[in-house]
Amino acid sequence: MEHREAAFRKLFDLYRHDIYAYGKSILKHDEYAEEIVQDVFLKIWLNREKLDPELSFRSYIFAITRNLAINFLHKAANDARLREEVFYKSQESYNPAENNIDAAYYDRIKQQAIDILSPRRRQIFELSRNRGMSYEEISKELGISVSTVKNQMSAALETIRNFLFAHSDLTLIITFIAFGWL
Repeated sequence: MEHREAAFRKLFDLYRHDIYAYGKSILKHDEYAEEIVQDVFLKIWLNREKLDPELSFRSYIFAITRNLAINFLHKAANDARLREEVFYKSQESYNPAENNIDAAYYDRIKQQAIDILSPRRRQIFELSRNRGMSYEEISKELGISVSTVKNQMSAALETIRNFLFAHSDLTLIITFIAFGWL
């Protein structure tokens, strides 16, 4: 047992700063980034028997970090106090003169995220998000099954989330989540 704990401690010491920095880059808040670090290593400890030594541990922990951050952002989007705190922290350097530039930038990022989707996936996504159609309505209009629509939407949302995390900032991501776009 001591050997496992010592190995775990080495992993913690080796990766905690990187996880913290990645978490903070997404969440823009020290306290939440620290919580993410704790949650990542708790998840690793609880699933230690299932770890595959053939796979990249670094990729694994960053995927966990990203997923936990997404879960946190969903929670923040649905919790008024938390949403205000996260928005406030990410907007500390807000400058009203930059608002028009920000809106244009966000529109461009949003469109770039949509543009990377395949034509069919983009069509399904736009019917759902821009025209407000249900999965059943999209299924009937396009002559495809509802499960195909669900699968395509799920894949589209994952692609868009990954793009936004790579090319955007917290404010835009929370905004999209809060308004049901993601």
